[in-house]
Amino acid sequence: MQSLLVGDYKCRVSSVLNKQTKEYGKENLFDKSEETCWNSHQGTPQFIVIQFPQENGVTLSSVNIMFQGGFVGKDCEILTMSTNSDSKEFIHSCYFYPKDINTTQQFPIDSIKNTNIKQIKILFPQSTDFFGRITIYQLDILGEPTL
Repeated sequence: MQSLLVGDYKCRVSSVLNKQTKEYGKENLFDKSEETCWNSHQGTPQFIVIQFPQENGVTLSSVNIMFQGGFVGKDCEILTMSTNSDSKEFIHSCYFYPKDINTTQQFPIDSIKNTNIKQIKILFPQSTDFFGRITIYQLDILGEPTL
């Protein structure tokens, strides 16, 4: 199991707090610093989409997230898009339920049904924050390139 966030992966997010991308942009999800973060703007739902560069896609095994307590997603969902599908639609993979804490949390994904994945969407339909904001200090997606 290794980090799949290497090479030319692409990321997009639903929003950035007050459009301050330098301070709160998506790049802060992957810089491995606990001093920087992605902070969404208010409102729901919020999301993160990762597109993997591997031609045959990847096999997912887990998602690791470090939230800021008080700004944590509730009743979250992982959606995927497969290289085997002509559809441009994401399909449901699993739900996960983060705790409202500041430590890294690992959420396993069933790797048997999550092979040949070209994109993953992490959906935050609600937040522990009254205004619907999400704050994430670190994000990593673990798995293997599909052969």
